[in-house]
Amino acid sequence: MVTSGPGQQWTEGSDPSVRSRGEVDRGDGSFGSHSEDLAVESPGERPGVPDAFQRLWTPHRMVYIGGENKPADSTEKQCPFCRAPGRDDDESLIVHRGVVAYAVLNLYPYSPGHLLICPYRHVSDYTDATPEEVAEIAALTRRAMTVIRQVSRPAGFNLGINQGEVAGAGIAAHLHQHVVPRWAGDANFLPIVAQTKAVPQLLADTRTLLADAWSSTAG
Repeated sequence: MVTSGPGQQWTEGSDPSVRSRGEVDRGDGSFGSHSEDLAVESPGERPGVPDAFQRLWTPHRMVYIGGENKPADSTEKQCPFCRAPGRDDDESLIVHRGVVAYAVLNLYPYSPGHLLICPYRHVSDYTDATPEEVAEIAALTRRAMTVIRQVSRPAGFNLGINQGEVAGAGIAAHLHQHVVPRWAGDANFLPIVAQTKAVPQLLADTRTLLADAWSSTAG
């Protein structure tokens, strides 16, 4: 515990504006509970045109939107999918290594367990993948679904390839297929079409669970 003043104690490392018993510094020297200060605002209180979509706010993805970890160009040297296999699985978040393709956790997941199936070869277009790459990408996708079902029992999956930047590919220079587990009321893969809730889990923990299950599950 750290004491900041008479009667004011906080847990070390916590926000000093929030007291340990759940009271918040209002900024004027007084404290109050979260429940006292929270209120549901009417949509009419803010400008905007309502539509049929719900919103899922994911501020953790702003580092990606802002350009962090995005390659400077489309070359193999800059490509994170080309560099990942050269590092340890723990560091690169690789769940499984195949012969011509591998499975890796998405660093910016839409939901826990969001995997990417990538060829080792630096190829951007699905039509340029070799028959061996196409076959193993498909096989790893099926295996990923089996493993994720064993670990977290999702209600369904989104599977797909965003081919080109205009189609939503964050790294268009290297082909990758998304395997996104889905639960009722969770974060939708692309548009948000229902009430949503993000289920957080540390990537390192997710990788360990999936990698262990992958090794123990018959292919």
